[in-house]
Formats: sequence, structure tokens, C-alpha cells
Amino acid sequence: MSAIANASTYDRWFKIADGDQDGRVTGQDAVTFFQRSQLPKEVLAKVWDLANSQRAGFLDRLAFHKAMDLISIAQTGREITRDNYLAALEQGVPLPTMAGLETTTATGAYPHVPDGTSAMGAGSSMSADGIGRDGRVSNSSSVNALSDPPSPMAGGASKRVPLEQQMAASTAGSSRRSIGGKHHRKPVPQRVVTSIVDGLKQVYFTKVRPLEDQFKFGSFFSPLLNESDFEAKPSVLLLGQYSTGKTTFIKFLLGRDYPGCHIGPEPTTDRFVVVQHGLEERRTPGNTLAVQPDKPYQGLSMFGTGFLSRFEGAACPAKLLEEITIIDTPGVLSGEKQRIERQYNFIDVCEWFAARSDMILLLFDPYKLDISDEFKQVISTLKGHDDKVRIILNKSDQVDQQQLMRVYGALMWSLGKVFKSPEVCKVYIGSFNSDAPINAEKNPHCVELFEAEQAQLLHDLYEIPSRSCDRKINEFVKRVRAFKIHLLIIGHIRKAMPAMFGKDKAQRKMLEKLPEVFFQVQREYHLPAGDFPDVYRFKEILSAFDFGAFPKMSKSMVKQIDDVLSVDIPNLVRTFDNPYQ
Repeated sequence: MSAIANASTYDRWFKIADGDQDGRVTGQDAVTFFQRSQLPKEVLAKVWDLANSQRAGFLDRLAFHKAMDLISIAQTGREITRDNYLAALEQGVPLPTMAGLETTTATGAYPHVPDGTSAMGAGSSMSADGIGRDGRVSNSSSVNALSDPPSPMAGGASKRVPLEQQMAASTAGSSRRSIGGKHHRKPVPQRVVTSIVDGLKQVYFTKVRPLEDQFKFGSFFSPLLNESDFEAKPSVLLLGQYSTGKTTFIKFLLGRDYPGCHIGPEPTTDRFVVVQHGLEERRTPGNTLAVQPDKPYQGLSMFGTGFLSRFEGAACPAKLLEEITIIDTPGVLSGEKQRIERQYNFIDVCEWFAARSDMILLLFDPYKLDISDEFKQVISTLKGHDDKVRIILNKSDQVDQQQLMRVYGALMWSLGKVFKSPEVCKVYIGSFNSDAPINAEKNPHCVELFEAEQAQLLHDLYEIPSRSCDRKINEFVKRVRAFKIHLLIIGHIRKAMPAMFGKDKAQRKMLEKLPEVFFQVQREYHLPAGDFPDVYRFKEILSAFDFGAFPKMSKSMVKQIDDVLSVDIPNLVRTFDNPYQ
């Protein structure tokens, strides 16, 4: 059967497997539907792992198609591997045999699963262990008792509504409680938590963000998150001094120019450009991007019109952009140009993008190994994101083998001084230029090395989406940990403030003693010193606030954040893990 005919059948099966018709086949949906294949659970566990490549906790339509192909491969007796899957696609994959679906799917009927349970999940009463007859996880095993049933929609389909709107609706007409109080807010409907990302949003908007807002965490760490920040496609940030080949590198990755790009030996890219996928070429001004609620760039409004006029989006059709978004940046200038000629804080903007990127690429070339003070400041903003950083030594074919060895050693020495860490970032060596082949005249011995490095880099970039969900969890946990320390510091300061007189004097004294406050908080709560923010930067921001205006910290607030880290996140990951394990 042709791939098109298979896809048509898979789409009908997808509607059957997707019991609540929300466009997602969850783990329990898959367990119910996949048992029609009559394959062992060990095989189906491999099918789920390969189909759920982005670790989102559910299968969308295309991932479901992949799962069906994998089941078909397993039914022919072949092992479930990525290589076997790719080989089978080239040869053509027959339809899998699914019990009860041979003759009924063409009519749109919902046949019964072998054990007698309807494929639509009829009869959803919950057993004592929290698993209903439809195979769905009950409130008790979901995050934070998400108990409200979905409201009926026209046509029986569930309309997906932004989580913030659902929260507002769920609290309308009900009494609100103070954080840590006895009266709990009405929980978010369970139907919105059908993936890990939905669970993260639920935890953040109901437990973390209200406290972040009260204690002004957005002013110290990064702006408060919006729903679009959780839904954003994985992104790759490019940083480097001018003329190290950043824009040429993007052209190499895409196999084409992106709209508005300009390449030259002088500083040519004068703006931050979000290169994203689009069916047609288009450029979008920064002010427009910053106000679109479905884009993760609303937080950039804090940098003002001076920055937004130097920020834009560039959309074009390219295979890699279907998976990731690439952020091109202006070259790091040296001396007064960096500070005076730009009408925005370049360092802070880089820090904003770095916190939200899945990979950060620092580009160097053999003739620009010196790390200027300005570039050193940019790299210093990457502290805490070291696991994302990769180094690219571009234009390596312009030097011979002996010179390349010396260049590599000099680069490692320079980076060691800047990162101040014994661990070395991964380095890709090559010539990433789609307009010119690798120059084999100067360094014929390293041509194979350059080609292997290029292939490895492309492989790593295409692997980013499969790690994106894990990255979101990792970044979320880092943010919550940072907020917990912020909460304890502000709570300690607020507790030491007088109730009536002498507030100004006490505030000045507290600012002077801030390093001591950090040490007291660290010792009292047994926290790692490396998790604390930079004391001088914290002091600079804190000086603009009235300490008495901060709310008093309570034990219930700290427990609420501790529960997020120790209960909610582990439960969320466990709920949407491989359902066969």
C-alpha cells in the first residue's frame, strides 16, 4: 500500500485512538489502542520511545503515523530501531494488523478493543488505583489534583483554550485565597494537562508565578513567563565577534539565504534576527513580533524601542527550520562602539536570549582568537547555561595542519580563562560555507576531519527537538530553584525591616550588609553557594525597591515552592513517561 493510502488509514485510526478528540494520543490512549497489535509490551515500549521522540508525553498525528509504521515493522519480525525504520520507509511500509480495525474504520465506526472497552473510552469510572476503565489516569495521579471534567463542546470535540484564560474562568465567582492560605483555588480542568508542557504551565501559573509577581522576581532574574514561552519551538543562539561567519554559517545550515541577510568582511548584521520556518519568504518587524501572544518574544518589550527597531523575524522554507529556530546576532564590537553606538544594552539582550535557547554556538575563526573585553562580558552572561554552549572554529581550512593545531590550543587557553572551568566545551572544527567547498590545498590531511565535524554538527542540531522537552523541564527547575533562593533572601531582608521608624536607615544598612545576608541565608537553609545570584548585581537592582513594600515570607510559601521541586515535577515526569514501564 502507498504511503498516501497508509496516511489516510492512520488518520482514521488516530481519531479512534484519540478518545477525547483533542489532537493528542496520551500514554494511556496508546496502551489501549496499541494492544490491538497483539505485540509484547517490551516491543510496544520501544515503539512508544521512538515515536515519542520529543518526549512530550503524547503522540500528535505525525508521531502516531510513525508509531503505526513501527508496529508494522515489528509485526514482520524485524527489530525496532531507527535504522530499520528509515530503511523500511524507503522500501514501503505495509499497514499493520490491528485487531478489530480490518473492516470497520472506513465507515468511521468506533470498534471495540479486544478486552471489551470502547476505543472512545466509554465508561470512565475510576478504580481505587486511580486508573479508569478507559485507561486514563485519575485526578490523584495527575499533577496537583486536576479534577474538573471537560465541559461539553459543540460536536463533541474539546476546544483548546489558552491556559491563562482557563485559569481566569476557573476562578471566576469563587473566593480567592492568599498564597499559602487554607482555601484552595478551583483546580484547572484535567483536560488541559495532556502533556508535560501543559503540566509545567499548570504548575507555573497556579503555584510559582503568583509568588514571582509578589516578590518581583522578574526584575532580578528574567521576566515572568507567558504561555508562549512554554510552547516555543527549540532555538539556537549564535554569538561571535564580527566577520567570524555567523550569517554564512546559517546559510550553510539552511542551504539558502534567509530574507534580509547580508554577508561581508565588515560588521554587516546590525540587528537580532529570528530565522524561523515559513511557507513563503517574509520579514516581520520587531515591534510586531513583541506584541504577538503566540510568539515567545513579548518579554523583549522591556528593552524598549531602541532594541525593537533592531530586531526582526525572517521566515523562509527550510527543512531545519521546521525543527528549530535560529537567532542571528550582530557581531560583538570592541571599545566604545559596543557601548555608545547601540541604543540598547547588548549584554542584557544576549542574556535574555541565552536563557531561552536550547543551544548556544560561539563562533571563532583562526584570525580572531582574541576575546575582547566586550565579548568576555557576553560570555559571562552565559553562566548557568554552560551545558548549552558549543564552540565552532570556523574557516579552519584557511590554515595548514600545524597552524591549526596551534590555533586550537590557543583557543582552548583563551576559553579556559573566560569560562573559569576545567571542563571544556565541545568544539566543532571546519569550514561552514555553502558557497565554497572545503579548501584542500592548505590542509589536505584534515579534509575528512572537517567533513566529519560538519556531519556531526548537523546531526546534533537535528537532535535538538528530541531533547527539547527535557530541556524545558531542566530550565523550569533551574528557574524555580533560583526563585526559591530569591524568596529566602527577600524574606530575610523583609523580616529585618523595622515596622515604623528608621526604615531608610535600615535599608541602607541592609544593602551594605548584603554579602552577609547571603551567607546567613545559605547557612540557615543549607543551600549551595554557587546557586546564589551575583551579589553586586543583586544589590544594584535591589536598591531601587522599597524593602517594606515586599510581602512577608511565610513557611507555607517556601513549602509551596519545595513541593513544586520535590512532588509536582517528579509526578509530572512520571505521569507522562513511557506508559509501558
